[in-house]
Amino acid sequence: MTERDEAYEAIVVGGGIVGASTAYHLTREGVDTLLVDRRDEGRATDAGAGILSAATSSRGSDSVWFDFATTAVDYYDELVAALEAAQDGPHGYAKRGLLNVAFDAEEAEQYDEVLDRIRERQASGEPPAEGTVHELTTAEARERFPPLGETERAFYYDDAARVDGQTFEGALRRAGEAHGLDTLEASVESLVLDGGEVRGVAVDGNEIAADAVVVAGGAWSNAFGAQLGVEIPVEPQRGQIVHLDLDADTEGWPIVSPYRHKYMVSWDDGRVAVGATRETGAGFQPKTTVEGLHDVFGEVLRVAPGLADASLREVRVGLRPLAEDGLPVLGEVPGVDGAFLAAGHGPTGLQLGPYSGKLVADAVRGEDVAGELEPFGVERF
Repeated sequence: MTERDEAYEAIVVGGGIVGASTAYHLTREGVDTLLVDRRDEGRATDAGAGILSAATSSRGSDSVWFDFATTAVDYYDELVAALEAAQDGPHGYAKRGLLNVAFDAEEAEQYDEVLDRIRERQASGEPPAEGTVHELTTAEARERFPPLGETERAFYYDDAARVDGQTFEGALRRAGEAHGLDTLEASVESLVLDGGEVRGVAVDGNEIAADAVVVAGGAWSNAFGAQLGVEIPVEPQRGQIVHLDLDADTEGWPIVSPYRHKYMVSWDDGRVAVGATRETGAGFQPKTTVEGLHDVFGEVLRVAPGLADASLREVRVGLRPLAEDGLPVLGEVPGVDGAFLAAGHGPTGLQLGPYSGKLVADAVRGEDVAGELEPFGVERF
């Protein structure tokens, strides 16, 4: 193996939103960093709808996820301000309200559970903030999202946001490059280890030296598990997302969050993204299927019959990196000095990823973030 002249303090493997955030935060703090990304077809960042509303999530009963997710969503404001200062391109982030809607008795029961949990949190001073959640009639809900069907129950949350993953990742890269980040479009064949220490990565038969390596390879991260002596229980979960074109002014339309693991996210260019399937066991096949499209289109007509005349702009397919227990895998690899993981965010990568990247970058720099990362260490498996 040939050793290249380059040597870095840190190398990040994988350039989705998690890897790009890690690389950006390292470089911003003066760490000489290389981001290596092979731009896999089907990576989750390129497909995700980017709903940022952890405070109203039905996962709120999982206190570990909820505490981390609400902090991660709050971090967006600080990060967006930093990106606007460091680069002049779009970032794809915008504040938007969120409509939580139920359409039958069974969904209304789930709705009540979510609303009760929200009220309990508010009573104890936790998010969402008092005065930001409002119950609506069907007519009031339709004023905000005109294609909506006849709802059984609905509430509106003021402080939600949405982000375009591809656009935000691009902003992170540009900001990182402004701080000195190097990038390389290539495939990392293996890590370079010396006993219990990382020495770099192997790319195209060449060794690139580094003091630390962060594996942020999304659904493909477990490819390095054997070398690191750990099982990284992350598998691809396919998600198919349909983007519709409307002959309507969609600017300012809210996110729509019904039940059955579906959503609708409106963009200001007459586009509504509807998704998504959750296909565990589909393997590394980022393809569109008849069954998946039938599932999504059925939800379109059930939730928003006013979209029946919309046209199809595109279908995006992403392979979410789903961890065994639904929580991300973050932090240092036990027994391998200089090796770090940032993977396993599943369907919440765009919510959690930028903050996860910051924390892992802090850990690489030797900052004391062990308390925040402890619930997400790979050793829990």
